[in-house]
Amino acid sequence: MSDIEKTYAGPYGQLTPTGGGDPIPLVKERLTIGRRGECDIALKFKNVSTQHCRLTLEQGYWFIRDLNSRNGTKVAGRTVIRKRVDPGTLLAIARHEYTLDYDPLQLGAYGPPPADDDYVEEMMRQSLMDRAGIRKRRENSGSRRQSID
Repeated sequence: MSDIEKTYAGPYGQLTPTGGGDPIPLVKERLTIGRRGECDIALKFKNVSTQHCRLTLEQGYWFIRDLNSRNGTKVAGRTVIRKRVDPGTLLAIARHEYTLDYDPLQLGAYGPPPADDDYVEEMMRQSLMDRAGIRKRRENSGSRRQSID
């Protein structure tokens, strides 16, 4: 079967549980995932936050944003705040793993993929002082006092 003939559980693709089970259809361009019944995709697990994360379709590609969840959201094993999720990529919501299956061309993608948001994660690893470009003051205060006296 060629990529053109590929069908998914929903019009925008599907989340496929890695441990087995039925695929979860992606039925619209913006989906909230969480434990709460009002979420577009309700995952009834205690370690999933009531509103855990959001999937948004942008230029034919899915992006995921963590909604300050307690147990985090991972893409390809890395904790993320917001990130593009390419087709077939492993996605973990709390500790529940899925692959996100879709075809960007069927969803209107053209040209190169939109920019990924990895830089946010890298930035968050730096201290506020480093992000601001401020360097720590050297411990030369003792030598200053000596020169003043």
